[in-house]
Amino acid sequence: MSEEFRLSSIGQIALTARDLPRATEFYGRVLGLPKLLEAPGLAFFDAGGVRLMLSLPDRPEFDHPSSILYFKVPDIQAAAAALRARGVVFEEEPRLIARLPDHDLWIGAFRDSEGNLVALMSEVRPV
Repeated sequence: MSEEFRLSSIGQIALTARDLPRATEFYGRVLGLPKLLEAPGLAFFDAGGVRLMLSLPDRPEFDHPSSILYFKVPDIQAAAAALRARGVVFEEEPRLIARLPDHDLWIGAFRDSEGNLVALMSEVRPV
């Protein structure tokens, strides 16, 4: 592989779902992601320019919760309040993780309808 080659952006993230209609409802109605399209066994959403694909596990080794998705939000407290109003229960309440030179990093996490851990992240700049 050439030294000049490097990966630069994520085009799509795949999450498995045991109940695709339930997961589609969660990511669309509860989280408010725009649905791009549905096909048999698949649902696609736009997550800020990154395509999120929900699918049924097609092999036993894919039948489990996945990696953590971190959704970037400008105001983590307001985002958490909006999601709580939609029935989301936070497993990790939004909290300060790190004070960095130019911003504070806040993280909070909850489970989706399929048991996957999903997180909110906010980079809070000083006023």
